Amino acid sequence: EGLRRTMTEEKLTFDVATVGNYTKDTIVTAGGTLHADGGGVTYSAHAAHTLGRKVAAITRLSKDDFHVVRSLELAGITVFATATTSSTLMRLAYPPANPDERILTVAATAGSFTPEQVQAIDSKAFVISPSIRGEMPIETIQELRSKDTLISVDAQGFIRIRRPDNRLEHVAWPEQEEVLALVDIHKADVVEAEALTGEADMKLAAKALSAQGPREVVITHRDGILVFADGRFFEAQFHARSMLGRSGRGDTCVGSYVAARLECPPEEAIQWSAATTSLKIEVPGPIKRTYEDIVDLIEEKYKGAHSLSERHNRNRSTGAA
Repeated sequence: EGLRRTMTEEKLTFDVATVGNYTKDTIVTAGGTLHADGGGVTYSAHAAHTLGRKVAAITRLSKDDFHVVRSLELAGITVFATATTSSTLMRLAYPPANPDERILTVAATAGSFTPEQVQAIDSKAFVISPSIRGEMPIETIQELRSKDTLISVDAQGFIRIRRPDNRLEHVAWPEQEEVLALVDIHKADVVEAEALTGEADMKLAAKALSAQGPREVVITHRDGILVFADGRFFEAQFHARSMLGRSGRGDTCVGSYVAARLECPPEEAIQWSAATTSLKIEVPGPIKRTYEDIVDLIEEKYKGAHSLSERHNRNRSTGAA
């Protein structure tokens, strides 16, 4: 308690704080092999920042990979980094036929987040983006729940475990109901949603997940996004010219959804998310396009565009987030 009190005086407040281990990715596709700086924490932080939010990234990684910290800081994101023996080393192999399928292996991990690592940070929203189970213990989520904040969790970091041969596989999640009762937004991809609920139909899966506690469920799939909120479904398609940057799709989606959701209703936030994600999946790595590019794509491809862009432009001109 003493530590907590002394840190409260220096509390830093953000719009969106993303939490997760940096991952050093080797991505194998039909087009070849490339190396990328990955991890939900980086993809979601860049997405929220591109939408004009004040963003923090809370991460763990090897000192050898601190160039990632510098690149986040250069983008205008505040980083709280813990140095670990190794970064999380991940290999992602995508079969040519279906971008929703992939084979993942993890050779090493940067370990678990402690409640102390999030105590001194206040944010309107926390986007929890772990890669595998054990990275985000329930005690750390409980620490976040004690704050006045919106909490989003990504299913992947709870249902994926590392087998002895280092391959990741989906297994039953013993703390599923306990964790989902603590969160506001639950994000899953279509494969994870079925693994968690036994429902192959996305809408039935979303309803089943919602019944376990989260106010909103966000499901990503190869063609777009489904949101279940306030008992209603909202859908938006991706409009991407290529899938070269498929890795990080879901993290970009949830980072931009939460960033927009701080001021927009779900039916508008999903459009910001779909447009941001569409531009990201064209190029490997975190989104590098501008806010204006996203507005242009919304106006071109998504209905309701003007109310969204006008609201954001109005806020930007008045200095609001």
